[in-house]
This record gives sequence, structure tokens and C-alpha cells, in this order.
Amino acid sequence: MTDFSPYGVGVALVTPFQPDTSVDFDGLGRLIEHCIEGGVNYFVVNGTTAENPTLTLEEKQAILSFVIEKNADRLPVVFGIGGNHTSALCAELESFDVAGVSAILSASPYYNKPTQEGIYQHYSALAQSSTLPIILYNVPGRTSSNISAETTVRLAKDHSNIVAIKEASGNLDQITEIILNRPEGFGVISGDDNLTYAMMGLGAEGVISVSGQGVPEVFCAMVDAMLEGDIATARDNHLALFELTNLLFQEGNPAGIKSVLQHRGVCGSTVRLPLVQATSELHSEIEVALTRLGVEFMSN
Repeated sequence: MTDFSPYGVGVALVTPFQPDTSVDFDGLGRLIEHCIEGGVNYFVVNGTTAENPTLTLEEKQAILSFVIEKNADRLPVVFGIGGNHTSALCAELESFDVAGVSAILSASPYYNKPTQEGIYQHYSALAQSSTLPIILYNVPGRTSSNISAETTVRLAKDHSNIVAIKEASGNLDQITEIILNRPEGFGVISGDDNLTYAMMGLGAEGVISVSGQGVPEVFCAMVDAMLEGDIATARDNHLALFELTNLLFQEGNPAGIKSVLQHRGVCGSTVRLPLVQATSELHSEIEVALTRLGVEFMSN
């Protein structure tokens, strides 16, 4: 499947691990089916939620190949390729096997803290090197630099294969500026689960979510209701999810979402250092939140 649409719920898949921290492909298979059954619209592989800094190149390729095979063309697959070495990233994009992948998600360069012109030139180089659509990813909390609304719109207008932005700045004024000034067909995707309702109210098309893979039946219902204009139903689901979503990030991502997935019998909660598993206190709080939400899970 090669078409990509920014509408609906994409999920940034975790990487399930065995207790010895090897990749748990059986758990990954269950996660894929759990998400499809819950109404997810597309998968994102090798995002930050996948703990990609701790994965080897061989593991990343094996995970992508597994997701493509298990998904069997049911949903589009987006692959995360990012970095702060522009020429090396361009070389990676030019050599990347695009079979089965619909788009590339690429975070703004981290640590270097480039100027807006540097960010523009970085993504322009990627656009020239990629045969796939590119989704910009603005996440200043991790990269220490912001992609301004002006730079986003400039990139969208100058490069036809830059098709959307995952916006996780938390700045609704900036997001509004993008929505007001973007060219036709350019998608705005929420990168913050608890701001998705507000962003879609402003005109965003959907979300790339963390919590959506934990409770897809509730999260997807919220997003679908927004797309259908049923604001009241969407608001009810948003408010119902608010407590759980805050808990997911209380001790960092993906420790919280892996706790949810363990409760739901999808996969274990093992993470790789330097991350650590959710504390027993948080694990218990998440159990209480799942009970209040009314979804099925296994008490553990």
C-alpha cells in the first residue's frame, strides 16, 4: 500500500521486548491486530515511541519487514527516518527500500539547534532525496528547536512531496497559523494526544498517537467523531481519556503505554536502558484509569 492520508489515527508503535530485552515479535504481531481491530488508520514504525535510539539497524529492518508482512496491505505504513546529519540522512533515504512503505516521518534535527533557514535547507535536501512523501515532525521538547509556522508553510509550498506535519509543539497559536496559511492538501497531524481534540477543532486532520495503540477503541472513536462533526461525542471520549493519557507520560514514554499494553494482554512492559519500566505505583494507577474507562483488560 503506497497511498498516505493524514486523516484519522496513526499509531507510533512500541517495540515489544522479551524480559531479556530481545525483540518480541509475537507481541508485535498481537499489537498490530489489536490496533487494526480497534479502528486505527495507519502505522508508524521506528518512531521515538519504538525506542529507536536503542535499536540496531538490523533490528529496525527486521521490525519494518515484520510489520509489512503481518499488516498484509491492510493499512498504510509510515517509517521514521530522522537525524541531525543531513547528508547521511539523504544517503539513507536514497538507498532505502520503499517497498510496502507509504511515507517517511522525519523529526527536525536534534541537538544541533539549527536556525529556521537551516531547518528549511535540511528538509529541502530530504525532499530532493526521497521518492516517498515526507511528513515533517516538530517536537521541540525532544529536539530543542522549533519549526516555525512560517518555515512549515514555506516547505509545504516549495516541495510537493512534503505532505504534512506532525505538530507536537503544544503551541495552538502556531498550529493555527499553519492551518490558516498552508497550501491545499497539506495535512496537519496532532503529535500530542491530549491536544488532538483541540487541534482537530481548529482543522487538523488527525493524530499520530501513543495512547491510541493502548485503547484504540476509545481513541479512534473520538477522532472519528471529530471527523464526522459529532463534537459532543468526541468531547465525551476526549474527557474520558484525559486521565489515562496524562498517566502515560508521567514517567516518560513508552513506559506508560507499555504498562497499558501489559494490562491488556498485548505485550510485556520491558524497556531498554536508559529507560526503565513504570513503577508499581504508576502501573496500579493505570489499572484504575483503565477500569474507569471501561475497557477490557487483565488485572496484574
